[in-house]
Amino acid sequence: MAEYTLNILTPSVNNLTARVFMRAAGLDFEEVDVWGKTTTPEYLAKYPAHLTPMLEHGDLPRGALGESCAIMQYLSDKHGLDRLYPTDPGRRALVNNAMFYLIGTVYPLLARATYPTLGFAQYPGEAATSDADDEIKAKSRQDAEDALAEPLDVYRAFFLAGSPFIGGEQPSIADIRLAASLEFLRAIDYAFPDWAEEFMSAVEGALGDAYSEPAADVRGYVGQAKAPAA
Repeated sequence: MAEYTLNILTPSVNNLTARVFMRAAGLDFEEVDVWGKTTTPEYLAKYPAHLTPMLEHGDLPRGALGESCAIMQYLSDKHGLDRLYPTDPGRRALVNNAMFYLIGTVYPLLARATYPTLGFAQYPGEAATSDADDEIKAKSRQDAEDALAEPLDVYRAFFLAGSPFIGGEQPSIADIRLAASLEFLRAIDYAFPDWAEEFMSAVEGALGDAYSEPAADVRGYVGQAKAPAA
């Protein structure tokens, strides 16, 4: 029996983050695809937030833990994975900053720009969930795509600042989170700047199959979403 159970949805960028991490960390885990099951009584009893990824382990105060960044931080601390989550206070603060900036600033724009193409439900309060006409919804999506360039460049100018990775010479959990998130922009054929393409290739090159194998699920889904209807 595996030490950890990771509940996932294979097409999800948030799930991709945790899936890559578990492999890169070399942890003993079972991966369970819970597509269509996150609102069942059994799942809700474990994690009322009904989200994925969700990690199960007996040492956790509630037996379960959600949110990809929290999962990576917890397991890095528990297993002493300094190479993925540096213990130096300054380096760790930079990694945390990069993850929080992605969650708070970049991801809302990324979701608004890509979810319509991917067929994912938008968040309440978005134009896409309102009674607005198709023109307004399309403009909202385009505005989000146009707004991505500035916060993404913060990663080049500040978080990377000439280093190959946010973590320095090797990928950190913040690098995994960013690279996984950028995968979804393929759905809208986003014009990545050169540095972003190089960064994504470098993360995958450094992590190898730990990245490529779960990323293949997301890339396959993105490809299907982009394919014209028969």
